[in-house]
Amino acid sequence: MGETVMYKGRPLVRNGNKIYYGDPKDKYILVLTILENKDNVPTRINIQIWDTNPDLALKSEKIVKQGEKKDLSEAMDFGIVWLERELAK
Repeated sequence: MGETVMYKGRPLVRNGNKIYYGDPKDKYILVLTILENKDNVPTRINIQIWDTNPDLALKSEKIVKQGEKKDLSEAMDFGIVWLERELAK
């Protein structure tokens, strides 16, 4: 895994083409996957909210919500809103 930094009070880690945001001790985390780059700038990003329950074996069981954006900052903004909403339930 990459180096952990804090962003808006939560851990943010990049590992290859994936960016993980949130505390793994919480019920949900945000996972951004960079699917395409143009001139080393992400141009297609998959946004997913994952359930951190270790009893869920399959990745498809972990995905609570997903979408796609063409801009990394927009993907991060949307993902954080989704994460906050899921954590508030």
